[in-house]
Amino acid sequence: MDAFTSFFDSQSSSRNRWTYESLKNFRQISPVVQNHLKLVYLTLCCALVGAAAGAYLHLIWNIGGLLTTLATVGCTIWLLSTPTYEEKKRVSILMAAATFQGATVGPLIDLAININPSILISAFGGTALAFGCFSAAAMLAKRREYLYLGGLLSSGVSILLWLRFASAIFGGSASLFEFELYFGLMIFVGYMVVDTQEMIERAHHGDLDYVKHALTLFTDFIAVFVRILIIMLKNAEKNEKKKKRRD
Repeated sequence: MDAFTSFFDSQSSSRNRWTYESLKNFRQISPVVQNHLKLVYLTLCCALVGAAAGAYLHLIWNIGGLLTTLATVGCTIWLLSTPTYEEKKRVSILMAAATFQGATVGPLIDLAININPSILISAFGGTALAFGCFSAAAMLAKRREYLYLGGLLSSGVSILLWLRFASAIFGGSASLFEFELYFGLMIFVGYMVVDTQEMIERAHHGDLDYVKHALTLFTDFIAVFVRILIIMLKNAEKNEKKKKRRD
């Protein structure tokens, strides 16, 4: 009983430390790392613009599919195998990968526009809000505080892969798909926090590869966005069915 009491006392005291002054305290992040973070998030924004361009190209020419998926994977491997001193080339490859990724997500975006364009805006806004909140939490937290979650999240990804493999062989169900959807959303939201802290920690140790770090955060953003969009589309479909039953 004393253990539970001490646990909740520590939690309440940690909440009391979240004052306005603590929110302004970035002293644990050195100026070099802060500049690195600015480059990472600027590159991430450019990659998101590239993804939007890729989705637009799909809406015009219907190019999204297996080929763009393979092109995304190929560009990612090419980027990771390119030396860090070839900075402009690596940024160009990242923009190409983002464009192909946007085209790959294009069919889902096209579906959302046909059903209700406001769903697409809400999904992107919700993803951006979640990304901003969890990234800020990772920056304001103590160094390495959430890195231990990396092992748990990797195990979660393994579970998702095995579930997808099992459903491909034995056939899936609506409940299993819904579980994969929400469980995957939880996993990649967790990766937003872990990858942000890992990026900061690597920068403190001299790893200032902002292109690779932007690629990691871009992958997290797209994974969360796709799942939020699918959830909102499913909810819209359920609401539409309810309206038809009432009529």
